[in-house]
Amino acid sequence: MEPFVKKNFSYLSIDSWIRNYPTLEAGFTTKNGGTSKGYYKTLNLGFHVGDDVTNVCSNKEKVAELLQFPLNNWVGAEQTHDIVIKKITKADRGTGSNSYEDSFKGTDGFYTDEEGILLTLCFADCVPLFFIAPEKRMIGIAHAGWKGSVGQIAKKMIDAWGQEGIKPVEIHVAIGPSICENCYIVDQHVINFVEKSLVEGAALTYNLITEGQFSLNLQELNRRILLASGVPEKNILQTNLCSSCDQEEFFSHRRDKGKTGRMMSFIGWKE
Repeated sequence: MEPFVKKNFSYLSIDSWIRNYPTLEAGFTTKNGGTSKGYYKTLNLGFHVGDDVTNVCSNKEKVAELLQFPLNNWVGAEQTHDIVIKKITKADRGTGSNSYEDSFKGTDGFYTDEEGILLTLCFADCVPLFFIAPEKRMIGIAHAGWKGSVGQIAKKMIDAWGQEGIKPVEIHVAIGPSICENCYIVDQHVINFVEKSLVEGAALTYNLITEGQFSLNLQELNRRILLASGVPEKNILQTNLCSSCDQEEFFSHRRDKGKTGRMMSFIGWKE
C-alpha cells in the first residue's frame, strides 16, 4: 500500500505515521497550488532555482497555513549532495525559512527531538528520507541523490542517533517520492561508486541497459543501506511514486532538463 497519501492539492502525508502520532506533521509537497509562474508550475519551494523570492515566500506561507506550522518555526538548508547532517534545537528556528542566504550551509540532513520545529529540505528527483524513533521523540530528514546515497547519508543518520542512545531497531524510515529506476539512467562512473558503497547486494540496485549505460534504483539502494545499518525491514516504508513519471504532481530535474522548481520534504512535532 502506498505510504504517501494525498491530503490536498499541495501535499502528501506519511499516512500511518500521522495516524499513529497526532502531533506529527510529515510529508512531501506536490508542485500544485502556489503562485509561481512559468516552468516553476505554481508551488515552487526552492529559493535557488531563479524563481522570484516573493513567490517562493508566498508558497511557503501557503504550506505553513495548510500544515498549521508557522514559517518562523521552519529550518532549511543549502543542500550540496554531501552527507553532512545537523541536530536542530529551538534556537535554530527560522534559519533558512524565508531566505536561501540564511540557510544552513553545506547541509543535507536534519534531526531533532524538540517540539515546535519543522525540518525541511528541497527535492526534484533525489530521494527524500524520513526518520522517526517515536519512543525517543526523535525525527529527521535527509536528501539522498546519487552522491548522498553512495556516501551513505542514511547510515550517517542511523549512526548519529546511535550516539543519542537510539538503536537501529527503534528507528522507522519512509523513502519518499523520487526518480524511479526506469527514468534514472547513469554511466559506469556512478555505478563504480554504487558498488563501493554497498558491496553485498549493490548489484541488485542497478541494471545494464546498453554498454556503459545503467538504470539505477536509488530508492532500493537506500533501502539496502538502511537494512545493512540494522533498521528492520518491517520498519521501512517505500513509495511507488516517481517524480519523473508523474508530470502532473511533481517537478523533475532530469525530465524538465534542469528548468524546474522544487518540492519540499518536511517533518516536525507540533507544540
